[in-house]
Amino acid sequence: MTKIIVDKTEISVIAVGAEDYLSLTDMAKFKSDEPSAVIGNWIRNRNTIEYLGLWEFLYNPIFKPLEFEEFRRQAGLNAFTLSPQKWINATNASGIVCKSGRYGGTFAHKDIAFKFAGWLSV
Repeated sequence: MTKIIVDKTEISVIAVGAEDYLSLTDMAKFKSDEPSAVIGNWIRNRNTIEYLGLWEFLYNPIFKPLEFEEFRRQAGLNAFTLSPQKWINATNASGIVCKSGRYGGTFAHKDIAFKFAGWLSV
């Protein structure tokens, strides 16, 4: 695992296959001391779900579009909740991975991580 420094914030980077995945958890710590809540708020956003679905459709041949459509339909409802793990399990997503343990957290492909960074800090 390597680390990069962005605006005085240390962000972990892992390799998944030949691609770099950045820690959304580390990035979210920039905004709050509850990074999982920040990530949860971002991932349940309708625009985020549509972006993730498009990314998966383009780059993931085993993505489940029917499950994606259900999430997109529910996005915006007050009672709608979504976690990265639920997204991954339901849709076979590959753009986001969750790691548990000491060096764990939520990691995303660099394309998705940059989109998250833009949402965090315009």
